[in-house]
Amino acid sequence: MEKLMQIFKSPELRKKILIVAGLLLVSIKFAAIPIPGVDFGKLRMLLNSNQLLGFFDLFSGGALDRLSIVMLGVGPYITATIIMQLLTMIFPYLKEIYYEQGEMGRAKFDRISRYITVPLAALQAYGFLNILRSQQILTASTPFDLWRNVIVITAGSVFLIWIGELISEQKIGNGISLLIFAGIVDRLPQAISTLYLNYTPAQIPTYIVYLLLSIIVIAGVVFVNEGERKIPVSYSRRVRGNKVYGGVSSYLPLKVNQAGVIPIIFAISILLLPQFLAQASAIISSNFSLQFNRFVNDFLNNQVIYSSVYFFLVVVFTYFYTAVTFDPEEISKNLQRSGGFIPGIRPGEQSGLYLNKIIHRITLFGAIFLGIIAILPNLVRIFTGIQSLTLGGTGLLIVVAVALEVRDQINSQLVMREYDGL
Repeated sequence: MEKLMQIFKSPELRKKILIVAGLLLVSIKFAAIPIPGVDFGKLRMLLNSNQLLGFFDLFSGGALDRLSIVMLGVGPYITATIIMQLLTMIFPYLKEIYYEQGEMGRAKFDRISRYITVPLAALQAYGFLNILRSQQILTASTPFDLWRNVIVITAGSVFLIWIGELISEQKIGNGISLLIFAGIVDRLPQAISTLYLNYTPAQIPTYIVYLLLSIIVIAGVVFVNEGERKIPVSYSRRVRGNKVYGGVSSYLPLKVNQAGVIPIIFAISILLLPQFLAQASAIISSNFSLQFNRFVNDFLNNQVIYSSVYFFLVVVFTYFYTAVTFDPEEISKNLQRSGGFIPGIRPGEQSGLYLNKIIHRITLFGAIFLGIIAILPNLVRIFTGIQSLTLGGTGLLIVVAVALEVRDQINSQLVMREYDGL
């Protein structure tokens, strides 16, 4: 309560929070505007029977559930960002922009990602609309209707990215993350009402256990998300004229969950690929497409096999993404240039090998934890048999991570204003 009072006593901070809230409200309202010619009954049946489309509905903030003009959400931008980060491993020029040119390099990197977002959004829109047409969910099926909807949906994604950048400018959290956060939180009342409608007195013990487990899972996610291994770093003394520099000790924080929710997005993309291939194969042979679709649906409906493959992909991609974004050799070089060293470890190559060994150890725990949280909703459904209970999952990770980030940024701004007052 004291923090809340401090926030609303600061006119500038209060104005920023109101602007962010207004922009999030605009994004939620746009998510309620559907594209023309939709059979919503068939759409809900498709989303309920397809877990992967349900995941994409999560990242679109619930807009896919309504087939709104912003149905893709910020998914194309996230995909474009991932592609750019992967390209840094292939092209040294992009790596130099991202790691060595500071804020200007990051801004240029983000600008290229936004350029890639437009064709990606158009391709994803075209693919989704073709799937929906094959399921007879879209009643308007002329070529003009198809390309009109592709243009509208692409423009909707670009509009959401612009809203996200306006939110980021307020420095109250990352705009893209907050848009996904708002979409998840906006669906909570509906989830609670579904639990209430499905309530029976015999399920009271199950609901109590579910509530207790939810608290434990949330605490665990916060604990792991905030967890870090602190590598001690010392700086040698340097004498310049009559002044002595350095001689201090610090630490290098290595987060347990270095990759965030990106590995889950990677895993979902791989799992969704067979569905797109099954739909595309109809161009070559309708019989092969039907058999391929049947095989994919059997795989998705088998909770045990699906969860096992999903868990494996999340663990693998956690290691992969950590290797892409965390370069121990580059960090050891930067430490050596600044006169820093890890006590007991020779600067340079040996420090890089030591950091690489440490990051592999803590990533193992982070990857297993991330995989368990990702498949936890499936495990709950398998053991309880209640489809409306969803414990853990990608949504929980996003909500916790965004809430912690917003808290940290607001606290930093409050501290800055206290110093200004002094």
